[in-house]
Amino acid sequence: MAYRVLADVVVLVHFAFILFVAVGALLAWRWPRMVWAHLPALAWGVGTVTIGFPCPLTSLEKALDRRADGDVYDGGFIDQYVEDVVYPGEYSSILRTLAAAVVVIGYIGLRRRRAQSTQGVPA
Repeated sequence: MAYRVLADVVVLVHFAFILFVAVGALLAWRWPRMVWAHLPALAWGVGTVTIGFPCPLTSLEKALDRRADGDVYDGGFIDQYVEDVVYPGEYSSILRTLAAAVVVIGYIGLRRRRAQSTQGVPA
């Protein structure tokens, strides 16, 4: 029972991490120091998508699932919980592009706000 609960907590943390990768730059508009947490999260997120880094959260969840009931899914977290669950799989490319655009817009906005604040213009 405890391993099942822990595995479910890891799933929630994983969703939160993915959301943070997507919108962390926008959050940094309000809390600028958050950029220092977002940059490594973004690098890891990009690495898992483009290079295929293994995700430690997926590994942890699967290990907890094994201990809970032995039932472990094949593939990655996105394949299991997001694609064809939250949205149809054929939209993966466009949604990744949209997430990348949100990140870029976030950092452009953050840069503009920083430039304005150094010039004495209120952000």
